[in-house]
Amino acid sequence: MRFTCQPGCTRCCDMEGYVYITEQDLKNAAGQLGLTPAEFEKKYVYRTRHLLRLRKPRDRQCHFLLHGGCSIHENKPTQCRLFPFWPELLESRKEWEKTGRRCPGIGKGRLIQIGTAHETASEMKLAYPSMYED
Repeated sequence: MRFTCQPGCTRCCDMEGYVYITEQDLKNAAGQLGLTPAEFEKKYVYRTRHLLRLRKPRDRQCHFLLHGGCSIHENKPTQCRLFPFWPELLESRKEWEKTGRRCPGIGKGRLIQIGTAHETASEMKLAYPSMYED
């Protein structure tokens, strides 16, 4: 399989769905913005019993997606950093191809061994265990 992010592309950031974050993601993003974790959470995070996710603004998918790209790119959430190597995409050719119609980087770039892709995807399972219970 091949994948490489395309310069200036933010299509993955503008797909339907939620951005789930880890406690570490919350701390990292808060620090970058000069906020305490509690301040960041109050302003940007919706917490459930098992998951944290970024709140969605009314007019776009993400508070941090600006015209120039991700304003917290250096500390972007695990889910964003690992895209498109998510278990649900790697385990289904149909889902991979569907995502490839929206993501211009899928099918381009250097060859990525399937084992390497699955190793990357395993980080998602570790970061979000309640989403990937067997």
